[in-house]
Amino acid sequence: MARQNGANEDYVRPIRRLAVSVLILCLFAVFLLWRIDSPRAERFRAQLVDWVVPNMDWAMVPVTETVNLVRGFQSYAALQRQNRELRDELQQMKAWKEAALQLEQENAKLLDLNKVRLDPALTVVTGQVLADSGSPFRQSVLLNVGGARDGIKDGWAVTDGLGLVGRISGVGDKSSRVLLLTDNTSRVPVTIQPSGQRAMLSGDNSILPVLEFIEDAEEVRPGDRVVSSGDGGVFPAGLLVGNVVQARDGRLRLRLTADYERLEFLRVLRSQTVDPIEAPAELIGPLLPVAQDVPEPEEATDG
Repeated sequence: MARQNGANEDYVRPIRRLAVSVLILCLFAVFLLWRIDSPRAERFRAQLVDWVVPNMDWAMVPVTETVNLVRGFQSYAALQRQNRELRDELQQMKAWKEAALQLEQENAKLLDLNKVRLDPALTVVTGQVLADSGSPFRQSVLLNVGGARDGIKDGWAVTDGLGLVGRISGVGDKSSRVLLLTDNTSRVPVTIQPSGQRAMLSGDNSILPVLEFIEDAEEVRPGDRVVSSGDGGVFPAGLLVGNVVQARDGRLRLRLTADYERLEFLRVLRSQTVDPIEAPAELIGPLLPVAQDVPEPEEATDG
């Protein structure tokens, strides 16, 4: 057994040496052939390339596919990076869009405030809503205008540029509270147009306050325009309040014109103070002078 192994080794070594020698001679011959600078060698090289290269396309397929695969991975990585950058830019654009919408809404509010036409005798103070202090039992907001700085007084009407919002109920030095029309303690006399019916708008802590004490409910239709009547001297007459709607229970309610979901800037209407009446007699008119006795004419006598 050991002898067979030794015999195999004796045959393998010479064959290996012969193969290595033949390979070195071939490589040396190719080197010399490629280094020879002669027209014959050039023609032979060209013929060899023309014969070998077209027939080696099958051998280049794996290499080409591997290169394409590497390029595809590189392109995919670049696309993923661009996609991530685009998502970040989209997030920034959404933030900018939200800021632009808020600015547009504020601008629209201010433009609406400037377009509202009121009685020339009325002056206004525009304030910004600081906080919404609404609750299930009381609905009101706070404004950044007050009595000491802006001369705000209790009872003055407040609008948002579109319609009546409420009235001032509580004044501080630099802030004031606005009682909304939806509060359950709010009562506003109104006029329903075009029928001219008088009614009372009563808040019940819902978005649709109730129309009560209508003179003739048969004359009122859903969609009728409702304005303040000015009765009682609390609110100026003619301020737009909303439109009549009919609830499911059959009661007539009011869809307010003011946008209660976006109360940002409000206008406080300075109401003119009414001079108190001191002398009721002056309502009738000035006193007439006391009549004096007029002498009766003498009767004529015959001469």
